[in-house]
Amino acid sequence: MFGRVNSLNTSFGKEKAMPPKCKVTLLLTTVLLFLLTLSSTSFADELLSIKAGYQLLSPEGTIAGTSNGVGGKFDVRRDLDLDDSTGFTGEIALNWGKSRISFNYLPISFSGTGTLKVDGTFNGKTFSINDRVKSELDIALYDISYSYFLVNLDDLPARVQLGIELAVKVADADVMLRNLGNGVITPFEETESALAPIPTVGVRGRVALADFIGLVGRAGYMEYDGNYFLDAEAQVEFSPIPTVGLYAGYRYFDLKIDESDLFVETQFSGPFGGLLVRF
Repeated sequence: MFGRVNSLNTSFGKEKAMPPKCKVTLLLTTVLLFLLTLSSTSFADELLSIKAGYQLLSPEGTIAGTSNGVGGKFDVRRDLDLDDSTGFTGEIALNWGKSRISFNYLPISFSGTGTLKVDGTFNGKTFSINDRVKSELDIALYDISYSYFLVNLDDLPARVQLGIELAVKVADADVMLRNLGNGVITPFEETESALAPIPTVGVRGRVALADFIGLVGRAGYMEYDGNYFLDAEAQVEFSPIPTVGLYAGYRYFDLKIDESDLFVETQFSGPFGGLLVRF
């Protein structure tokens, strides 16, 4: 289910398969073309929507890189002093009848320089208490989901939709630790990566209080083979005109990736907002 990307000590003399990031890009391009094709087909109550926004996330948790199962966990706040992640996010979704298909992309990037409070190892290299370490945690998160609304009431003062959501979250994670040295220890750098597609099962709901305002909520979770992913969000959509509007909300992630050479157990949360367009 999971494929790991080796770092640093890569052999360049061997023939290589297509890199995982290229495979993901090809998959996402196919999904986008599929959605655009569906949008040109006649469906009842069809609606193609595109969202472009800005997401702020604050990190909590631990990361580790192991060698032969041995390694040390570093706290992303206390030891590594990672800053918040800020960046653009996007979503394209097709709604028709009781169904919804969507693709969401969110780049997550944390970096910081901290003083270690514990001894430990990362990818076989020793890090000691009081070492100054620069670190980066980057996760490209791809989210492909399908929702089916079991409740789809449009004959009430407020339209109510509630249903199940099946999704695949593809987390492409990279961790880098750089020991800055102290005059005695020579600076060195270690990196580790993992590509983890994690399916989730959850619920999605929407309440349209009026033609121009709606409340949206979703949550999904799955645990498999030592890895898990919890993704939950709530947002408000405001459309003063039918085809253009604004949205704002709050998102929470709880992610664990436990591979042979990489361990990430983190929680991210923060607000987001942006512009939406409907066709």
